[in-house]
Amino acid sequence: MSNKLKVGIIQQSNSGNIEDNRRRIAEAVRKLAADGAKLVVNRELHDSLYFCQTENVDECGLAVAIPSETTEYYSQLARENGVVLVTSLFERRAPGLYHNTAVVFEADGSIAGKYRKMHIPDDPAYYEKFYFTPGDLGFEPIDTSVGRLGVLVCWDQWYPEAARLMALRGAEMLIYPTAIGWESSDTDDEKARQREAWITVQRGHAVANGLPVITVNRTGHEVDPSGATNGITFWGSSFVAGPQGEFLYQAPTDREDVVIVEIDRTRTENVRRWWPFLRDRRIDAYKGLDKRYLD
Repeated sequence: MSNKLKVGIIQQSNSGNIEDNRRRIAEAVRKLAADGAKLVVNRELHDSLYFCQTENVDECGLAVAIPSETTEYYSQLARENGVVLVTSLFERRAPGLYHNTAVVFEADGSIAGKYRKMHIPDDPAYYEKFYFTPGDLGFEPIDTSVGRLGVLVCWDQWYPEAARLMALRGAEMLIYPTAIGWESSDTDDEKARQREAWITVQRGHAVANGLPVITVNRTGHEVDPSGATNGITFWGSSFVAGPQGEFLYQAPTDREDVVIVEIDRTRTENVRRWWPFLRDRRIDAYKGLDKRYLD
């Protein structure tokens, strides 16, 4: 395995046309693979519009089984381009039982593993608890030909426990497919604070665990079908941070971006030697972290 890994990120907008969304993803994967990418990461729920702006049982018709024709499509895309491909699907496990699931395809097209989103938000315009059952696969890295991937999803970004457990189980990088943005009624100052908080907390996960972080977000505006809000303007800003939280790349807020970023595994090893945070953890003194709150 090379010490340098070329990672492709696909920051795109979405339409209601699933076939077209997939076609544009395929075009991006082909371009990235041709330029040398060995790992390609997509945004959250990339096949459709972000349907969680409303609570509508009809949207459950978007969910797909694993395996299915959908997974076969991405399996073939990974195989034809020789890349490890991180996807984000609305999983239909059974009628009335759905998950927000990241599926990782090996370069030969096989399913390397999957991760079911553990932390599920329930906020205005992000009504995910209506659709998704919390994950039951735990925080387990996925072994691939490009390394052990700590794949998490969007709202998981705010929880240091999730990043830490992935690191403790040997993840070599943290990956976050994402769908997050602004509601138009917020002030410009508040919008800036939200975006900076989102970036800062993930850079903190990189620092605290000595691992690169790869975060891929949507971009563009999506209308609220109910008209209750002015919809979401997804703020893009996909980024790759190194093991000291340093930016290796940051995408724009307001347009699509398909780009390769190189990760240096040797640097990760060295940073963990310089800052041996795992060595110095006081595992004898952390009682209570498995409680909701300590009264």
